[in-house]
Amino acid sequence: MKVLLSEEVVRHGVRKLAVDIESVYQDRPLTIVGLMTGSIVLLADLIRLLKMPLRVGVLQTSSYRDGTERQQLQINSDLMLEISDREVLVIDDIFDTGHTLNEVLFRLRQLNPTSIRSAVLLRKSGRQEVELQPDFVVFEIPDQFVVGYGLDYCDQYRNLPFVAALEPADIGSV
Repeated sequence: MKVLLSEEVVRHGVRKLAVDIESVYQDRPLTIVGLMTGSIVLLADLIRLLKMPLRVGVLQTSSYRDGTERQQLQINSDLMLEISDREVLVIDDIFDTGHTLNEVLFRLRQLNPTSIRSAVLLRKSGRQEVELQPDFVVFEIPDQFVVGYGLDYCDQYRNLPFVAALEPADIGSV
């Protein structure tokens, strides 16, 4: 495993994201929707930094099960808040091909929010397959399989306080 973004670098990036979000929304109430499970660490750290009225909800999404190959997107909205006539910010861990975020935003727009934007911790270079661009991107990373700070491989490594790339020897060893 090779560290790409140290704990200190990640912490600094999340603080900058909070400042950027506050500059856009100012004092307007915001509904933040975290995409579970990968965004949970980012979501927790981010909301503690925001000094604005906010509500927090989550959607459970999954397109990677048992490995590194993308499968059909599953969305569980049981813990979703009412977002009609509200400003919404969707938080995700990584923008890889973009299919997950694209589909989630499409579905949420049908619930008639006042506005909807997206923020991602990581955008992976060279992998995008959709036209969508996240509104806020904390870090650009190379096309490597990454773990830590909420991201996992076979439900392992989410608890790491940094972002690391798995080496070929790490994949399949869990």
